[in-house]
Amino acid sequence: METLIMVGQLLLGLSILVGLHELGHLLAAKMFGMRVEKFSIGFPPKIAGFKYGETEYSIGAIPLGGFVKISGMVDESLDTEQMGSEPQPWEFRSKPAWQRLIVMLGGIIVNVVTGILIFVFLVYNRGETYYSRDQVLTHGIVAYDIAEQIGLKTGDRILDINGQPYESINDLSSGSALLSNNGFYTVDRDGERIQVAIPRGFINSFSNEESMSKFIQIRFPFEVGEVAPNQGAAKAGILRGDRIVAINGEQIVYFDDLQQALKDKANQQVEVVVQRDGQQLTLMADVSENNTIGIGVASLLEPVRKSYTLAQSVPLGVQRAFGVVIVNAKAMSKMFTGEVSAKNVSGPIGMAKIYGSSWDWVKFWSITGLISMILAFMNFLPIPALDGGHVMFLLYEMVSGRAPSDRFLENAQKVGMVILLMIMVFAIGNDILKLFVGS
Repeated sequence: METLIMVGQLLLGLSILVGLHELGHLLAAKMFGMRVEKFSIGFPPKIAGFKYGETEYSIGAIPLGGFVKISGMVDESLDTEQMGSEPQPWEFRSKPAWQRLIVMLGGIIVNVVTGILIFVFLVYNRGETYYSRDQVLTHGIVAYDIAEQIGLKTGDRILDINGQPYESINDLSSGSALLSNNGFYTVDRDGERIQVAIPRGFINSFSNEESMSKFIQIRFPFEVGEVAPNQGAAKAGILRGDRIVAINGEQIVYFDDLQQALKDKANQQVEVVVQRDGQQLTLMADVSENNTIGIGVASLLEPVRKSYTLAQSVPLGVQRAFGVVIVNAKAMSKMFTGEVSAKNVSGPIGMAKIYGSSWDWVKFWSITGLISMILAFMNFLPIPALDGGHVMFLLYEMVSGRAPSDRFLENAQKVGMVILLMIMVFAIGNDILKLFVGS
């Protein structure tokens, strides 16, 4: 069932984005009087379809893209039979270059608008919930394995990133921070101000969502939540709402203090001092083989919650949408230098895993908005067979006054398709490799 949910979310997200992308091409083409022969979500073989007017609308069996077939255009169908006849008024090739340019940009523009609208809606509807810089400075961080590898330590209070203050703890692991050149964290450690360098290629440590949880977290004071029956805490008399203030004489303030105090205490009994109704009680609790005493915890640290008006949401949504593009462009440039590993490239399996195995509409739309912006960016790359390749040739025609020959365009299309196929095979190969050997 979890796999079906992951696949279902991926197919729904891609179908929405591909459908809107191709609709952008179709509407622009029809606006300039071009004949659109086919509109397909997914690649052949065709599963279902119908014809309305001059256009056949269909759904293909391979749900990894889509296409619009415009009369008189050399495209991925490589159907060049009609190109041998005289251009007709309704054909793509008979229209001015500026109109053809708008048609080719139509899908990219729609994906950008879609991404922006999704981010604006999420900001307006959900606002923001985060732990602030002030809270990080007050309580410090928990440094997990990945953070410790670069020199961060639990209890550090991070002052800034690259000499600049930040707003949220999420900024500390953002793409812009991890991809910065000669990046560093400025840290207050026991009253001493030090710099912790962000190593070249450090972003390769964050190959999946799980790795993000192994970086840093804010330290939070806590009280006892659920108490599991018949385990150490319950037998010792620990109750929901108790504040654990000491274990074996060791002061406990934060949850990570509790974890550290119970570490290596498996199958032992520990002295637990709890605060209850203004009094301190000393209890003896058995520790399980998993170094726990059988309690859940409730954080006593309230995150910052912000809500935004629609007017405030628009610029913030635009900023976040284009922030995705900037980070991906920076990551791609560093991939060519070897700083970012090509193993981070994911195909459909990796995308499905990002959506996750549980249905969460907020997460679904967040990821769909992100993918919409990435699709727009990728489609704008000057690779033949992508929209960006067509745009490149049209700009050449507009500047030089000479259009590339149909033969050249056909061969360029073939080369572009080979490049895209190689990228797809590589991405799917990465997905499969990660399934068997991990990331």
